[in-house]
Amino acid sequence: MAEVKIGIVGFGFMGHCHADMLKTIDDIKLVAVADTNSNQLKEIPEGIKTYSCIDDMLADADINTVIISTPNPSHLEMVEKSANAKKNIICEKPAAMSVAQFDQMIKAAKQNNVIFTVHQQRRWDKDYQIMKKVYDNRLVGDMYIIKSQLYGVNGNMHDWHVFPEMGGGMLFDWGVHLIDQILDMVDSEVDSLYADVRNVINKDVDDYFKIILKFKNKVMAEIELGTYYLTPKRAWFIGGNKGSALIDGFHGEGKIVRTAHLLENVPGKITMTAAGPTRSFGPPEPGLLKEEPLPEVNVSHRDYFTHFVKAFKKEEELVIKADQVRRVLSVMDAVRKSAKTGEAIRFECKAR
Repeated sequence: MAEVKIGIVGFGFMGHCHADMLKTIDDIKLVAVADTNSNQLKEIPEGIKTYSCIDDMLADADINTVIISTPNPSHLEMVEKSANAKKNIICEKPAAMSVAQFDQMIKAAKQNNVIFTVHQQRRWDKDYQIMKKVYDNRLVGDMYIIKSQLYGVNGNMHDWHVFPEMGGGMLFDWGVHLIDQILDMVDSEVDSLYADVRNVINKDVDDYFKIILKFKNKVMAEIELGTYYLTPKRAWFIGGNKGSALIDGFHGEGKIVRTAHLLENVPGKITMTAAGPTRSFGPPEPGLLKEEPLPEVNVSHRDYFTHFVKAFKKEEELVIKADQVRRVLSVMDAVRKSAKTGEAIRFECKAR
């Protein structure tokens, strides 16, 4: 089968990132770039055709696939135009501003019999893949809690991210990825959700959120992000009845911790701590806690495109499926509703 011939529409930061990544992927070739801002087209590699709009690129360029990295509100228009031109589609996240918009995208792709997927490349983050392996292999037994945390210090949003009408704010930015990771990890339907979304130092868009998801398999997941936390951190925690797994950092540094034995009851002797007397939360006896290494994984964001090439050649199914993306957008709708009402949301949200 012919190679994947790519046209990128929107050649800003992510458009450039895509162009750089595609150079490393076999059987995929960047053919054309379109952007309404001529300044974005000044440093195009030799041999790449440039266009001032998507319509001209779709009509003229020898491409079979479009990467859409334009601003969020334009995604629906770009997807529909690409689908109607019989081009396969890779859309940047968030794919749509609403579930209703995304349903229109799915309809256009189905009517034109083209591949439609979304660039959820953080499924291939090393820290996430390690913790997914912990979950899938039940390395800490029956799990009850998963925590995914991302804290930063920069605080202020930038560029178009400051405008709510452009899909600005952290829920549309990082929230899409963090929710997608949890829904991909936990093999169960969502039973209920509670969320708190705040504007800490940004006037018009969110820069903090906490989302608590309760699944029907009794696992609870907590996602927390803050851009003005002032303790920069990317962390994971999974708690089970046979140990705990924790990660600190995108590179996956962490450990599994177990107890050498379970106490049949709390010690009879009271321990005096800085917080006062306690029996349940005193220091552990020597040798009680045992540490093990986390499982190893070998992943990178380029894996997103290698899998896309295989799906294009019909060698495997798409990894990022439309129904999974729709599920993330449905959860985001519930997050906004919960944050607005201050109430937990009970809803049916199908598992993968």
